[in-house]
Formats: sequence, C-alpha cells, structure tokens
Amino acid sequence: MMGVKTVHQSVPHEAFPARSGKRCYNSAFCEVFMNALLQGFLVSGGLIVAIGAQNAFVLKQGLKRWRVLPIVLTCFLCDFLLMTLGVFGLGTLIGESRVASVALAFIGALFLAVYGARAFRSAWRGGAVMDLGTHEAGGSARQAVLLTLAITLLNPHVYLDTVVIVGGIAGTLSPVAKALFLCGAVAASALWFFGLGFGARLLLPLFRQPLTWRLLDAAIGVVMWLIAWGLLRYGLALW
Repeated sequence: MMGVKTVHQSVPHEAFPARSGKRCYNSAFCEVFMNALLQGFLVSGGLIVAIGAQNAFVLKQGLKRWRVLPIVLTCFLCDFLLMTLGVFGLGTLIGESRVASVALAFIGALFLAVYGARAFRSAWRGGAVMDLGTHEAGGSARQAVLLTLAITLLNPHVYLDTVVIVGGIAGTLSPVAKALFLCGAVAASALWFFGLGFGARLLLPLFRQPLTWRLLDAAIGVVMWLIAWGLLRYGLALW
C-alpha cells in the first residue's frame, strides 16, 4: 500500500498543463476555422444578395415554378467555378506578393466601402421592387440552362464579385483558411439560390413590399462596411 501511495505522489504535475495546451491549440484552430468560414459566407452572401438581373430571373421562375432546379443549379455551379478560380487562382497569385496583398486589401476595402454606401443609399431612398412580369412558361431544361448562363456570364459584375473580390480577399488568407473561406462562400451561394428558387412563392408577399428591400439593403451595407474595415486594418498592418 505504501508503494502504491508513493507511485501516485510521484506523478508529475507538468502532464496536466500539456492537456491544457492541447485544448488551447484546438480552441485556437476552431476559432480560425469558424472565422474563415464565416468571413467567406458573409462576403459571398453580401455580394450575391442584391437586386439584379440574375436574382430577378431566379425569383421570377421560382414564382412560376418553371425549371427551377436546372436554373438554380446552373447559378450555383457558375458561382462555384468562378469562386474557386478566384480563391485558388488569382487569390494564390496575390497572396505570394506582399505588395499585391496590401494593394488589393486597400482596393477591396475601398470597393466594399462604396458598395456598402450604395446599399445604404438604396435603403434610405427605398423604391426598390422586383418586376414580376409574365414569362414564357414553356421551354425545355436545356433552354432554361442556356438562358441562365447568358444572364449570369454576360454580366461583368459576376466576375468582379466572384473572381476579383472573393479571390482577392482570399489572397490575404493562409492556404487552409482559403479552403474554409471558399466553403463558406459556396455555402452562401447554395443557400441563396436554392432558397430563392424553391422558396420564391413563400417570399412573394414580402418582396412585393419596398420595405423588405430597404431592410435587406441596410443589412448588406453593414456587412460590407465591417468587411471593408477588416481589410483596411489588414492592409495597414502589412504597410
């Protein structure tokens, strides 16, 4: 019994801080994980959720229940491919250059600040409503996909949003954070387009009211300004 007691007393207390350190490491990793994921979700969501030709088209066809799955799937796949190109293509090239990272951080902050200001102006003025005019109910899935591709890819803003802005912001992140950032951005795109397409009929009473768009624009403005502030701080830290 004395021998057993001696063994228990000889256990080093340093073993317990090691466990604590491991918990701290896991906690820090989870924080980085969540921050990158959330940033990607907010950036993508803030850029996608806006009144435009693509969203108007998706909403209209969702209200009419015309080829909703091919349409929303095409929108999502376009976002996925363009965002991936931006994050791991343009974003990687920018991340390798300190000067480019600083320049893009400032440019991105300026763009998002202006974008947010325009959203606040739209929220203040109001009057933004969807034109839910009639549309041909006929047509094949192939026609729906081609029409969606035209509306999506012929819009120059889609490249600015997905490749330049999303890819540029990802260029300021580490390789692991870039993948998490992309997951968050893609998740926002999927949630928005599938929710807008299949939930359009439920949203019709709301989106016919200008107040709904004013509140949405105000929320977009807040998100854009918060992200712009973070990019500005990052750029100043590297300066």
